[in-house]
Amino acid sequence: MTKPTPEQAFVDALAKTVLNNLENQHDWTGVQIHTQADLQRPVIYGLPPKRLYVHPDEQVALIKAEKDRAQRIPQPPELEWVLPLSLAEKWTPAQFAAVLDTLDNVPPTNESDDSSDDADDEGIAEWKQWRGPKRGKRILLATVQDDSTVTYYIMHDGLVKPRQN
Repeated sequence: MTKPTPEQAFVDALAKTVLNNLENQHDWTGVQIHTQADLQRPVIYGLPPKRLYVHPDEQVALIKAEKDRAQRIPQPPELEWVLPLSLAEKWTPAQFAAVLDTLDNVPPTNESDDSSDDADDEGIAEWKQWRGPKRGKRILLATVQDDSTVTYYIMHDGLVKPRQN
């Protein structure tokens, strides 16, 4: 077995630091390191304890649907991609684009997608278009500081309408 280069060892250590942070500090489940030949570095995916992002148009459709139903619609978490980075690294937009181009919209899962619930209600079906494989591509940037503090930012592929407050 060949010894990893210092650069590869650094990238692997970043991934392990972020994975540990997600599992032990942020209560993510099913966290795994994902590698593939056309990715320049490993990425992580897992399930956060609560939903991280709601598309602005989905937010409007949810409000309408909840008003029509007179009850709240549950917002289960979705699997998310995570890209471990170091604060010392300098990334270009082209490098981020290459990572996003390589990944699918949604990380791999072993669970079957049950999209049949509430599918007969048109108000409900409208907000489902922003979930699962239909959602826009995004990745959570996990920036590791020198003191092992991890800061997270959501990055989308392309332009995204701002959220309403």
